Amino acid sequence: MENLIYAIILLPLLGFLISGVFGKYLPKNIVGGIATLVVFASFCLAISIFNTMDNTSQPTIIKAFEWFKVNGMQVNFGFQVDQLSIMMVLIITGIGSLIHLYSIGYMHHDGGFARFFAYLNLFVFSMLLLVLGSNYLILFIGWEGVALCSYLLIGFWFENEDYGKAARKAFIMNRIGDLGLLVGIFLLAIETNAVDYLSVANNASKFAIDSPIIIFITASLFIGAVGKSAQVPLYTWLPDAMAGPTPVSALIHAATMVTAGIYLVVRSNFLYTLAPTVQGGILFIALLTAALAAFFAIRQNDIKKVLAYSTVSQLGFMFAALGVGAYTTAMFHLMTHAFFKALLFLGSGSVIHAMSGEQDMRFMGGLKDKIKLTHWTFLIGTLAISGFPLLSGMISKDEILVSVFAASPIYWGILFLIAAFTATYMFRMYYLTFHGTFRGTEEQKHHIHESPLNMTLPLVVLAVLSLVGGFFNLPKLVGENIFTEKLALWLKPVLTPQSWGQQEANMEGLSHSTEYILLGITILMFFGVWFYVKNLYGTKGKLALPEENYKGWERLSTKKLFVDEIYTILFVKTTEGLGRAAKMFDKDILDKGVEFVGEGAEDSGKSMKRFQNGNVENYVLIMSLAIGLILIVNFIFQ
Repeated sequence: MENLIYAIILLPLLGFLISGVFGKYLPKNIVGGIATLVVFASFCLAISIFNTMDNTSQPTIIKAFEWFKVNGMQVNFGFQVDQLSIMMVLIITGIGSLIHLYSIGYMHHDGGFARFFAYLNLFVFSMLLLVLGSNYLILFIGWEGVALCSYLLIGFWFENEDYGKAARKAFIMNRIGDLGLLVGIFLLAIETNAVDYLSVANNASKFAIDSPIIIFITASLFIGAVGKSAQVPLYTWLPDAMAGPTPVSALIHAATMVTAGIYLVVRSNFLYTLAPTVQGGILFIALLTAALAAFFAIRQNDIKKVLAYSTVSQLGFMFAALGVGAYTTAMFHLMTHAFFKALLFLGSGSVIHAMSGEQDMRFMGGLKDKIKLTHWTFLIGTLAISGFPLLSGMISKDEILVSVFAASPIYWGILFLIAAFTATYMFRMYYLTFHGTFRGTEEQKHHIHESPLNMTLPLVVLAVLSLVGGFFNLPKLVGENIFTEKLALWLKPVLTPQSWGQQEANMEGLSHSTEYILLGITILMFFGVWFYVKNLYGTKGKLALPEENYKGWERLSTKKLFVDEIYTILFVKTTEGLGRAAKMFDKDILDKGVEFVGEGAEDSGKSMKRFQNGNVENYVLIMSLAIGLILIVNFIFQ
């Protein structure tokens, strides 16, 4: 297993080096092919490890080398192979290889082709470090690596100044969260004298439930998760990150990087179970984030912006599950979300490709008969996220709703309304894009064509996964079979008995009849929303209005409650003002002070120049007078 793990991690790094060093000398198909194959090879190796494991397998620690020792604490650079890390590796490399394949067609005409694939491979390498590392420090290295790759890929078309600003915004806002993560790691090292997961878990029993130190540690780690997983208040970078090429949106901002915060909390379940106060805070932040993002998405006209806010909202659903201790349910939705959201982003890329770069849904319409394969796969993704019965998104989202209901029916009501908003904005996007009459230019209409095979094949694979992905973890109410809670039982070994017990205890008081009622209400809501939106945007053909025509709540939605403008005033302008003040202080005070000292030295030098004239007789005279003066003073004061 050791050699397989090294190969899984190093193959994408090898692809990065090949694309980065030799890519500009090689044909594009060779560069794209190598970059895709190294990720796919890692996926195949991960499957081989997965086949040797079951839900009784204990974690395997692979020590690469002894990193350092400090204050009696030994830190090794190593990797932890368990059910959680292998699940994440399969998602990263499986979906990653599909997105790499898709990118060969999508980026084929771009001049930075080799550079793009080098960045993608480096991202996969960093993400694998993040999820396979055996301690928090290696996780932090991967954490910072994916942040760097995110910056490079969001600002890939750096000639555009706005894209560069979006990349900087993502980088800076992630640094805010990363500071919290780093503080949490340092506190863990101080309190437990360890940073590896197994040792910290063993030493966690020293913390009293809801003690100040455990609250501070878990809150600090959660701040890191807030930044990386785009939760309130550090969420505004994610919609702006749509400036990057569409495959970037699918890989980084739908399927992998933004889920790192979920992984961090699940990996640290032994800490969060001891901090119910922080779990309550997580639930509050999750509900607020999911609600705000869903509200913003309802009146967005950019197809990628709708999906971006949808991602933020769905991450809120996952954190809501974590807030009630449903760790395996959160991971289940993480997996299904990776399937249908990657499908939707790649589907939007196929639409944009067909529309010659157009992203505004107001200038689309009538595409279902022109790009049929894209249309059908996109519809599957829309149905999955909206909650069509038995599709992956419906099953995983329903599990979250049930878990939250067991904790509080009020919180369930809030999430239920957010789920209704999700179906509303997704069907609005679908009907504006694919139904009605074509609203673009004649040149765009003439250019419309289906994407090539290397772009449509990933769509088909992801569509199949979106259809059947929910069967990996069917709820108990459907009866006992090989798929009943399959994923939950698979992940059970990575949860402490306390964490698993909390998850089970939440569901004990919930009868199957209650679950059936909740499921029925959710299904009725889905079909009700679908009928309403279809009638409004499909049958009646309502169009998206220009932003300046929106009034009331619609204007607040399209302007995102002016949060970006508020942040600009509070933070950007303030920082710029401090910068100008510092520049003024430097120029008008420090510089002038230094100049004053310099001018004083120069003037005193000029004054002394009259005495230092090179005349030896004057020097002798002055020296004689000085000696005489010294003798007189000495005589007087003796």
